[in-house]
Amino acid sequence: MTADSTAQGLKDPEQKVGLILIGDELLSGVRQDKHMSNAIEMLRKRGMSLAWVRIIGDTREEIVATLKQTKLLNDVVFSFGGIGATPDDQTRAAAAEAFGEKFGLHSEAKALLLEKFGESAYPHRILMAELAENAELIPNPINQVPGFKLANHHFVPGFPNMAWPMIEWVLDTHYPYLFNESPNVEWRWDVLSVPESSLVDMMNEILASFEGVGISSLPSTVKRGDLIDFGLKGPKASVTKAAKWLETYFVENDIDYKFRGAKY
Repeated sequence: MTADSTAQGLKDPEQKVGLILIGDELLSGVRQDKHMSNAIEMLRKRGMSLAWVRIIGDTREEIVATLKQTKLLNDVVFSFGGIGATPDDQTRAAAAEAFGEKFGLHSEAKALLLEKFGESAYPHRILMAELAENAELIPNPINQVPGFKLANHHFVPGFPNMAWPMIEWVLDTHYPYLFNESPNVEWRWDVLSVPESSLVDMMNEILASFEGVGISSLPSTVKRGDLIDFGLKGPKASVTKAAKWLETYFVENDIDYKFRGAKY
């Protein structure tokens, strides 16, 4: 896929999904993020998964730099925060700069704000209608102040009660081609009384033998030093075959294990 096609936001069934969380208060610990876990769940219900997350501060320079990087990808990107009307809300202007667009009053957004607030939209609320020239609006069912879309980037408020239904609308409206009726699964085991290093050859054999299957190995360093939380993830049919092979390996090598369960 060329840079031009990426910039135009062409459909690609291999697109990944990423999040940008904006706010100095997240970096300082004053506020805890609530968006990532909810986004993971919304994606899971559609057979999708989250590929990456970036947490950045409120400065315009940092937002511009981040967006210039992420727009080179063909990923579906959701950006949370910084689209209000206060001086620390830099995302609207930064998005226009990063995408090389003129920044000013957006006629559709202006009309929505005037319909909602009337003359009290001036002098401050109307600033939320200043957007990139070619921004597409994302409806806000809570207070009608819209978010906006530029290519595959989607900018929503930091408030969860507004952001989450807006994201669902974006997914269902623009990206149903990414939905997967047969999503990946994840199966996990507790592996007992063996060092992780002794399982490396087994892990490599799984990766070489079962296409599309990934592994994770998480030794416990707190509760039990002899416990490994081991997982297989990927298409259900492939994971099922790999799991059968894995448990046979455990039995043949006299390794104590317990199946913990599956996630879908």
